[in-house]
Amino acid sequence: MPIKINIYNKSAESVGELKLSDKVFGLDLNADLMHQALVTQMANERQVLAHTKTKGEVRGGGKKPWKQKGTGRARAGSSRSPIWIGGGVTFGPRKDRNFSKKINKKMKQKALMMVFSDKVKNNSLIIVDKLEMAEFKTKTLNDFLKKIEVNFSNSDKKTKRSILVVNDNNDKKVFYSGRNLAGIEIINLENVNIMDLLKNKNLLITESAIKKIDERYSKE
Repeated sequence: MPIKINIYNKSAESVGELKLSDKVFGLDLNADLMHQALVTQMANERQVLAHTKTKGEVRGGGKKPWKQKGTGRARAGSSRSPIWIGGGVTFGPRKDRNFSKKINKKMKQKALMMVFSDKVKNNSLIIVDKLEMAEFKTKTLNDFLKKIEVNFSNSDKKTKRSILVVNDNNDKKVFYSGRNLAGIEIINLENVNIMDLLKNKNLLITESAIKKIDERYSKE
């Protein structure tokens, strides 16, 4: 059975309804699958920053500190030994570590559809007919968002703003007008991912973008 969602214009007025497939926006949640997809994305985006040097990579230490016998001290071949101050590190983190994980393509898509379904159930999905701006103006975009937030059931003055805006085209005016607004994240349709959807409480998306998502995933 199709799911009906209201469509709003730039004045936050309802201008009609859009029917969405229950195969994409009416799924039951599977917390384990969603968690697996989220962990996989975070692991694949993880950067390897920590890198320690072994005794062969630390500068200096070429000369033997003292002769092998006759000094009464323990034998030492290099001042860059791991047991010396300033020496190499044993079993330290290395830059060749691999944190990447794999997940089945259909599992990843199913997890994404579950998040969309959750937004619909919690009235956290708002569809606008289009999202365009004539000029770079943060105040204009902020005023529009204030009007549209009234339609979110979980939006009030006491809670912090948390909206993910998904546009179907790369509109630089919209992006640069909203990048300094607190609690607002703007991405293109091709960059939709489970981490951004879960991180933001509400989802604001254009009509053409939601149609493309519905058409794409309902065929899977």
